[in-house]
Amino acid sequence: MEILQMKYKYLKIEGKASILFPSANEVFYNPVQEFNRDLTCAVITEFARDVLAQRGVKVLVPGEKERVVVSLSEETNEADAQTEEKNEAEEPPVTAPVGEKCEHGLRVLEGLAASGLRSVRFALEVPGLQSVTANDFSTKAAALIARNAQYNGVSHLLRASCRDASMLMYEMRGKKERYDVIDLDPYGSPASFLDAAVQAVSDGGLLCITCTDMAVMAGNSGETCYSKYGSVSIKAKYCHEMALRIILHSLDQRAGVYQRYIRPLLSVSVDFYIRVFVRVFTGQATVKNSASKQALVYNCVGCGSFHLQKMGRRTSNGKHMKYSAATGPPVGPECEHCGQRHQMGGPIWAEPICDLAFVQKVLSAVSGNPSRFGTSKRIEGMLSMVTEELEDVPLYYTVDSLSSTIHCNTPPLLQFRSALLHAGYRVSLSHACKNAIKTDAPPAAIWDIMRCWEKANPVKREKLSQTSPAFKILSTDPGLEACFTVREDANPQSRKRHLTRFQENPQAFWGPKARARAGGGSSTDLQDKRKKCQNKRKNQITDSSQLKNFPCKRFRQVSSPTSKKPKRKLCALLCLDQSRFITHKMLTEGETNI
Repeated sequence: MEILQMKYKYLKIEGKASILFPSANEVFYNPVQEFNRDLTCAVITEFARDVLAQRGVKVLVPGEKERVVVSLSEETNEADAQTEEKNEAEEPPVTAPVGEKCEHGLRVLEGLAASGLRSVRFALEVPGLQSVTANDFSTKAAALIARNAQYNGVSHLLRASCRDASMLMYEMRGKKERYDVIDLDPYGSPASFLDAAVQAVSDGGLLCITCTDMAVMAGNSGETCYSKYGSVSIKAKYCHEMALRIILHSLDQRAGVYQRYIRPLLSVSVDFYIRVFVRVFTGQATVKNSASKQALVYNCVGCGSFHLQKMGRRTSNGKHMKYSAATGPPVGPECEHCGQRHQMGGPIWAEPICDLAFVQKVLSAVSGNPSRFGTSKRIEGMLSMVTEELEDVPLYYTVDSLSSTIHCNTPPLLQFRSALLHAGYRVSLSHACKNAIKTDAPPAAIWDIMRCWEKANPVKREKLSQTSPAFKILSTDPGLEACFTVREDANPQSRKRHLTRFQENPQAFWGPKARARAGGGSSTDLQDKRKKCQNKRKNQITDSSQLKNFPCKRFRQVSSPTSKKPKRKLCALLCLDQSRFITHKMLTEGETNI
């Protein structure tokens, strides 16, 4: 061990793993993703607990004395307590501790392992594993994975592989060769690996997918999103939840080709990426439900109101299910509230994006053993918010965008939630956005509440343009009388308990790191790139006389064939001087003042 450590300059410790690096940036490593890796270990542990219990194996987690069911409500559930006591009385004889090979355990594949940190942590922290395959296309990364496995003493569980991830998964499509868990965390989009992944995972197996191409999935490039995921993204306030539903739609669509379907366990939007955990099952009859699980989104460009249109319809006919095409659209040519046009996005996954029972198990395990992970507090806060969300209500509004539309003061979050509750609607927050409001109230009710708020906090109507959405919305009288008295149930338990829900960035440049090169080295550090390309305003020129010294690349002297005098060429050079753009006319030699 000492000889190995002397050959490498950098040692990074995360969880129970110690990872060696030949140099600081030779193989890709992002410390920001520690939360991602902690959450994955927690999810796979609970998945292994459920699956191996059916095989007569009990997993043993260090530091976990007894299972404590964490409930955000103050009332205790006696039925759950009796179920736990019954399960403890029927303990299976076979146990599976961490770090040991389990003959009936799970087979795990990390398709894009880089340094192998995630796989090493699986081998050291997740019980009930039969094998872990850490694959990477880079030969340097594969060699580093093998060395890190040896350094951490998990060579009996972890095997390094240097293959193309898609080809490796395609070769393991046989029923007896499939993996129980496949983890894909690429740099950017996972789209090119999804087809192989849905085939290489076992029936009922777990897929863990990360997407970091949020610019594409959040609406900046809808055509690119369609080419990768088969869905058009739109730029809206709910773009982060829509990104989750886009990747779930893509997974379900690709799985349906092979008579398979997905069941989401947990889907979260975190920092600069999204992470989904889904189980994949095989069933030709269930695949027929896929069309009725997808929906198109009609988003108003003026006021932000949105409507969903299911792609298909299914109705129960006794013991049989009848499938038909959906009817629509749900909106007219113009928005009924502001008169503006609609954008159409999707299709997206319109079903619940989480299994609340499974999320509750993960939350209970993390809360009962907080010393297991370095980001336990954030996991607890995140999962608590997930359990509070309305699972049957896709997408959300934001209070600040509603106020901005009609140019009024923003109502306090609790007062707005209370108004919806007083009106008889359900409401919740969202883990994807701090000011989000998820509700089953129609857009008409939401704008009625905002009209009532504007009456108490009036805007200057004379300054509103008659063609603006604000003028059109405020010209209509509210159809209900909103009550803004704060209710007790308007404040969720996660907020009352002051859990870590929306964490501030702990340091500067907290985000994605530079892409690793094919040869194993990494590209130019992003901070250096920012200094080179984005910090142009750091050294501003305040003296206007110095602006003429700038060379103009577009200046070209043109001579007329009939005249010896050169023609004057005008070229605009935009120079930033005290936040103003100054246009200069560059004159050729011999010219006088204009």
